[in-house]
Amino acid sequence: MSKFKKYIINPETLMYEIKEVSNKSRLAKWLSVVVAGAGLGFLYFWLFTSVMGFELPKTAILKMKNAKWSSKVELMNRRLDMYDDILSTLQMRDDGIYRSIFGMNEIPSEVRNAGFGGVDRYSYLDVIDNNSLLKKTTIRLDVLTKKTYVQSKSFDEVNLMAQKAGDMASCIPAIPPINPDPSKYKLSSGFGYRTDPINGSTRMHTGFDFACHTGNPVYCTGDGVVAEVNFDFFGYGNSVLIDHGFGYKTRYAHMKLINVARGMKVKRGDCIGESGNSGRSTGPHLHYEVIYRGNYVNPVNYFDLSMSTKEYGAMVRKRASESEAVLEKPSRRLRW
Repeated sequence: MSKFKKYIINPETLMYEIKEVSNKSRLAKWLSVVVAGAGLGFLYFWLFTSVMGFELPKTAILKMKNAKWSSKVELMNRRLDMYDDILSTLQMRDDGIYRSIFGMNEIPSEVRNAGFGGVDRYSYLDVIDNNSLLKKTTIRLDVLTKKTYVQSKSFDEVNLMAQKAGDMASCIPAIPPINPDPSKYKLSSGFGYRTDPINGSTRMHTGFDFACHTGNPVYCTGDGVVAEVNFDFFGYGNSVLIDHGFGYKTRYAHMKLINVARGMKVKRGDCIGESGNSGRSTGPHLHYEVIYRGNYVNPVNYFDLSMSTKEYGAMVRKRASESEAVLEKPSRRLRW
């Protein structure tokens, strides 16, 4: 084995002498130095982290960055709180005012707050704790985006209805369904609970009854489209249901004769048939209903029985002449 020569000073002679050191001894010395250094390093690490409670530089830097991002996410959540409040206010105005004005139904809460059809849109966040602020914020932002989209589509529908607002006045039921000549009719039953004239039980009467002779003309009370024409032996008997749009529908029941068909467009003042005594009825009369957004409402709020018969008759004649003019136009073109 080769040996390493080392010069050392002799204290007696005060002269340098050669001393041979084996490589094995030299290696052992270096190993002891390395082990001692590692031990001191571990001791320093333990004292620094466990005893003194300090953090490693890299950990401190990561925590600093995490705190900065957490502050940004918290600020985002505060802004989301504000946007959510604003959106909730818009939703309340939309359902309670804008859609209500045009007779549109409210958007169901399950539509406004619906999920995403069972699709796991957040599978990439499964590695994060469920209580993580980042995961909650991501989901919340996604849901708020969808609710905003639903509200935007609702405003588009309201805007479309607003463009047709000029037609609204002529579509809302606003006149009596028969000529308000007191000598030709009698109010036999109003809207509300009453004693049933057939079986004597108390039940809701959903319309207004005009007792009149069979064959009395019945007029459409607002522009619309004939939604139903029914011929029943019981219930409403021969009846017509007109959809006026904007959430309004009217029904004319117990008629003798019907002049319209399903799908036909009608206007206020058009004669749609004659009163009668068909169906579940105890005498000749016209049963008239006003339905708003699916609910029966009191028809008395949608006509004025004090309207002069002269004014009513003028309106009816005008509509009749307009209808005749429309029917004559094609034949005139053919003759020309």
